[in-house]
Amino acid sequence: MADFTGDNLSGSRFERVDLTSAEFRAVDLSQARFRGVDLREVVMRGVELVDVRIDGEIHNLVVNGVDVAPLVNAELDRRDPLRVRMRPTDPDGFREAWGIVEGLWEGTVARARGLDPGLLHDSVDGEWSFIETLRHLVFATDAWVRRAILGDPAPWDPLGLPWDEMPDTPGIPRDRQVRPSLDEALVLRRDRMATVRTVLDGLTDESLASRTDPVEGAGWPPPESFPVRECLLVVLNEEWHHRRFAERDLDALETG
Repeated sequence: MADFTGDNLSGSRFERVDLTSAEFRAVDLSQARFRGVDLREVVMRGVELVDVRIDGEIHNLVVNGVDVAPLVNAELDRRDPLRVRMRPTDPDGFREAWGIVEGLWEGTVARARGLDPGLLHDSVDGEWSFIETLRHLVFATDAWVRRAILGDPAPWDPLGLPWDEMPDTPGIPRDRQVRPSLDEALVLRRDRMATVRTVLDGLTDESLASRTDPVEGAGWPPPESFPVRECLLVVLNEEWHHRRFAERDLDALETG
């Protein structure tokens, strides 16, 4: 067990490091950055959380004795009533949600076209560029619709982009250097969106309540059986949040 008592580790980088059950006492974490970090069952006492920003999947977050996650979700729903539509329960609800996604992304892409094309490859605060975001959504569709639901064991396109923390997996591309144009990325993106639309157009109560057949071969998701409903909710979640992030970063790019 490593002991760093009294050491100065400021500016250090920890990547793919196991800190399970580690203890932090009288530690300065000011200006630290956490990305793709598992913080389940973390306990913080006597901490100072000032000017902190948290974006992620939040459940059972208790602050000073209050579970704030439901409060946060209720406020987000109040600010954008369309967010509630991203939690459908029946086939018509999924079709309606996807129609909302299609319309929102159409507006976001139109906004991106108003920028210098080079800016669409720029990262804002270490996040994916606009075009990388489109490439990641291609990967998400390939994983949860074409692989999990439709049964293609290797649906990947060379431009698909897994999430950064995903371990390298044979057969799954991850080219961070390629710089396709917006139109090139959109050809692929629209093809995958059409695949989702086709699946949803044929969705019934029975198929929505069913489970996928395990897909042979390594890849993501793992070769297991998944509820079809959960697969489709993953895609909606990816689409909703990444468009929100893209809009946030377009704000920054527009203002320099």
